[in-house]
Amino acid sequence: MDNVAVLIPCYNEAKTIKKVVEDFKRELPLGGKIYVYDNNSSDDTAEIAAAAGAIVRHEYQQGKGNVVRRMFREIDAECYILVDGDDTYPADYAGEMIKMVTEKNVDMVVGDRLSSTYYEENKRPFHNFGNSLVKNSINLLFKNDIKDIMTGYRAFSYEFVKTFPVLSKGFEIETEMSIHAVDKNMYVENLVIDYRDRPEGSESKLNTYSDGIKVLLTIIRLFRTYRPLAFFAALALVLFVIAMIFFIPVFVSFLKTGSVAKIPTLVVSGFTVMAAIQSLFSGLILNTINKKNKQDFEFRLQSVTNQRHALEKNKIDFGELNMDL
Repeated sequence: MDNVAVLIPCYNEAKTIKKVVEDFKRELPLGGKIYVYDNNSSDDTAEIAAAAGAIVRHEYQQGKGNVVRRMFREIDAECYILVDGDDTYPADYAGEMIKMVTEKNVDMVVGDRLSSTYYEENKRPFHNFGNSLVKNSINLLFKNDIKDIMTGYRAFSYEFVKTFPVLSKGFEIETEMSIHAVDKNMYVENLVIDYRDRPEGSESKLNTYSDGIKVLLTIIRLFRTYRPLAFFAALALVLFVIAMIFFIPVFVSFLKTGSVAKIPTLVVSGFTVMAAIQSLFSGLILNTINKKNKQDFEFRLQSVTNQRHALEKNKIDFGELNMDL
């Protein structure tokens, strides 16, 4: 089990990966390791990372979410730092992040770019707008205060990593991490960091429009999954309003004439009300299931904590054995 593991997912980052690895090597405590997971790069990213001293592995399913899934499965560490390989995040903050995880028992440290230099450094206005939209949407829907939802610079506890079910395949992974932490009542702290734009010649892999749509759809999907009562109650309200729009003119006509002139409209409004009722009860049922899942998660969390303690004990025992030898 590593003391600290720096996880760097990479796709065609030959221009910057050497500096990123060297910067984090300088900041890591004794026993820390740097892992670079190459995601089908067509340049020399893997070779350069290995020459710089990183442990290089490969993930052949394309997408950042797939890379993070592989990383979290394969690596055991007391503290994890996840950072992009594009040299936009300074390694100077790694020490503070590690302290927050190991000394304060923080489950996820969020490197907050948006409260610092992001808007000045980032030259892509739609990225700026998208980050603000995602942050405000999630803070509103999930009632949290995470300052930067889309940041690629985070630190995690062992418990977070081993209980986080990675479902996203691409850049939606950051959104999924944030919502999971909030929903499972994990300890989240924001750390304001500096941000610098990519160096000249280095290109972002994030597509402003297609990936932005994926992120918004992920928010809706996770809102439905993690807060089913609110989601389906809102749907029920919309359906009920639509039903009333159809029903009220028919009802007013009935009061005036004593007969129903538009029976098809009345039927449609009736079925729409039934759909609203079904939606509401679906939300109630799923909300009960969701609460049971949270209870099960707490037992799973305790199991993972015990597993971490066992790994730490084995590491100590093995170290003592080496000293005796």
